[in-house]
Amino acid sequence: MEPVNRRDFMKSVAVAGAVAASSSSVGEAEDAPTGPVFLSTWPFGQAANERAAEVFHAGGSLLDAVEKGINVVEDDPKIMSVGYGGLPNEDGVVELDAGIMDGTRHRAGSICNLHHIKNPISVARQVIERTRHTTMAGEGAFLFALKMGFHPEQLLTPASLERWLKWKATPNHVTYWITPEHHDTIGMVATDGQEHVVAGCSTSGLAWKIPGRVADSPLVGCGFYADDNAGGASATGDGDLMTNYCTSISIVRMMERGASPQEACNELLRHMARTDPKNKDSQSAVIAMNPRGEVGAASMNAQFHLQYAVWKNGRSQLLDSVILY
Repeated sequence: MEPVNRRDFMKSVAVAGAVAASSSSVGEAEDAPTGPVFLSTWPFGQAANERAAEVFHAGGSLLDAVEKGINVVEDDPKIMSVGYGGLPNEDGVVELDAGIMDGTRHRAGSICNLHHIKNPISVARQVIERTRHTTMAGEGAFLFALKMGFHPEQLLTPASLERWLKWKATPNHVTYWITPEHHDTIGMVATDGQEHVVAGCSTSGLAWKIPGRVADSPLVGCGFYADDNAGGASATGDGDLMTNYCTSISIVRMMERGASPQEACNELLRHMARTDPKNKDSQSAVIAMNPRGEVGAASMNAQFHLQYAVWKNGRSQLLDSVILY
């Protein structure tokens, strides 16, 4: 990966600022916050944000709020890309990934390839609170969840099972093919209004994936990252590609160097396109927030257009991200 040239970076920041200024959809979210701000990927992020705000205003911590907000999406069987009812791997097994990070303590917990437990974000939270580890996977993650009091259950719903059986029975079926219908993640970034930042991410991953596959969602610095001194970020799209660019920590470090959240999101995707022009056609999108509650969101192209949710000043909005190519 080529290093970011400072001159190129500043040029791209200027262009990004112009793009952001011309986008009314992003600008609508930029009224100054007077309290907590919650930012999530995709339309189902609105329900997650609203639940997070409820938890926070009821006295919960920012970690509580992000965890419980993401639980809303994990628990919804109609969302076939996260948690309960998520589309399975090629063997018909639902494998879940999630991670959450506290920007004050610089402590993260992540869970990979979790079976039979529908709330991996909550298991990841327990990794932070109950262990000195960061990442747990597979059978060990499942046994850890049981020790923490989580109960095993069937994660396939009749609808997701029907989809898998139809795929399996189709001659010469396409394998490991990404479409927006069944690979979206729930990514969330939050601040409490006092410059404390938390980020989290949860997914059932790519439908029909090879068993054991792990992409960016549960990996610290890739699918999510939080730092009270700079902000937080999350990514959605082609998780294998996004992992190779360490998207979330790259965005946060750009904000640390002075970029706005929108400028940092734009520059990260432009960097991906510079290193490999084929990435302009990839399914890649990112969100970011700085400790002051300013937000940014960008999609690589119009074919994978991110809608993102913002909860700020008591108002819940669904907005369209900037499109770069």
